[in-house]
Amino acid sequence: MKVLVTGAKGFVGRNLCSQLNNIKTGKARCYGDLVIDEIFGYDLDGTMEQLDAWCSECDFVFNLAGVNRPQNPEEFMTGNFGFASTLLDTLKRHGNKAPVMLSSSVQASLAGRFGNSEYGRSKKAGEDLFLRYGEENGVKVLVYRFPNLYGKWCRPNYNSAIATFCNNIANDLPVTVNDPKVELEVLYIDDLVEEMILALKGEEHRCEFDGLDVLPSAEGRYCYCPVTHKAALGEIVDLLHQFHDMPKTLMIPEIPADSFAKRLYSTYLSYLPKDKAIYDLKMNCDDRGSFTELVHTLNCGQVSINISKPGVTKGQHWHHTKWEQFIVVSGHGLIQQRKEGTDEVIEFEVSGDKMQSVIMLPGYTHNIINLSKTQDLVTVMYCNEVFNTERPDTFFDPVVNE
Repeated sequence: MKVLVTGAKGFVGRNLCSQLNNIKTGKARCYGDLVIDEIFGYDLDGTMEQLDAWCSECDFVFNLAGVNRPQNPEEFMTGNFGFASTLLDTLKRHGNKAPVMLSSSVQASLAGRFGNSEYGRSKKAGEDLFLRYGEENGVKVLVYRFPNLYGKWCRPNYNSAIATFCNNIANDLPVTVNDPKVELEVLYIDDLVEEMILALKGEEHRCEFDGLDVLPSAEGRYCYCPVTHKAALGEIVDLLHQFHDMPKTLMIPEIPADSFAKRLYSTYLSYLPKDKAIYDLKMNCDDRGSFTELVHTLNCGQVSINISKPGVTKGQHWHHTKWEQFIVVSGHGLIQQRKEGTDEVIEFEVSGDKMQSVIMLPGYTHNIINLSKTQDLVTVMYCNEVFNTERPDTFFDPVVNE
């Protein structure tokens, strides 16, 4: 399949072309029998000769080209409606009936606050043009009305509040929120790209619109991405500040698999300046080695790194409810555990040559001994709760009395 993408260097186009290229080169193998032979990326620096040639041989068109913030409002119609007319006329001249996808906007609804939107009117005109083209020429047309888009590579201080917030907070710049209660419907770029690849396979989600409301319908004239989220501006900024502070607090907020927070965190990190991609951790050092906390979570505990010098024994304590996992990643050690109130001792000899996870059982006092005379013992330690100095649930008791 040969795919033409207009607006290929824009935010959506760049993300889409990257994934199409992954499919083409065999790096993305999760799309069944979809084969991409060529990707034609047309943008402002392209020529009409290129567009003409690609329109003659493409098998599918993603029309992502458009104007978002022109100096003159009249440019909305020229940039959005005008180019769409040129594209369709070129396809028609070549007799190419390839399916055509149009990126429109919720502003094309001209509903509510979008009633006087010049941008919305230009998008609505483009929609009508595409739908009419499909009807008159027997061509499959897929018109998507996008809500607020966000994700990696989105240009800040342009037409995405989330991109601007991410960029400013990542770079310690101020952000302004006039009304933190204002709610946005947002669409993450990876979810959008997945939907567009479904469209390429003929598996798009169809709908009608009632104002801004999506009405799913297999026979609908329009298309939509079923995975969107709604978030208030204040919630977005608050989450971004938590992400910003993580190197100091070590605390990662809740980011469930399908959540907006997970998507927003990845987006935020894509705006980090290079000097913030590395940060120091507090190493608690003594003559036995060091202990360094890596990550805290709200409900699932913490992860740390423990380094024991040759011959050193660490631990010698037990917990009521707290439990841990020790994974030796370098060196040679012995983990001992004894059930409190008994002489029952269990032992595990561990090595970085064969990584194993050893659970420190509640109610068992435990230790870890570096058996090497020359090499440090490096252990990744998971604990099911973040250490609480007021209720440490940690009680000293040697595993083996000398």
